[in-house]
Amino acid sequence: MEHITSTPTVKAGAERFTGDVYLNQIEAPTDPARLAAALVRFTPGARTNWHSHAKGQTLYVTDGAGLVGTRDGSVVRATAGETVKCPAGEEHWHGATDTTLMAHVAMLVGDDDGDGTTWLEPVTDEQYAKALAAVAR
Repeated sequence: MEHITSTPTVKAGAERFTGDVYLNQIEAPTDPARLAAALVRFTPGARTNWHSHAKGQTLYVTDGAGLVGTRDGSVVRATAGETVKCPAGEEHWHGATDTTLMAHVAMLVGDDDGDGTTWLEPVTDEQYAKALAAVAR
């Protein structure tokens, strides 16, 4: 058994995120399990770049309200206690709404080369605004 009493909070880099995003790594993908998990906190309007995962990704929202969008224009608004599963290879993004922070536990299974994530270009302000409009309540 290993008892980890704290993990450092790091600010996510601008090369993969828009806005202020903070990460606490829970688990890194190492043999034999290869689980990667992190608590990710997004300030209002903050979001990931477009990206995909070789073996998919599961997002469990712990606080606030967020969006998950895909290339075909599908958008899900998720709140605390809800889970969103992104299938293997699907290009997507996720982040907070424009008025509310969002925190989620991001989980994925790594591949032979690490966490299996392919990072792409930023989500534009226009794409983000369109996603917000699609889920307006």
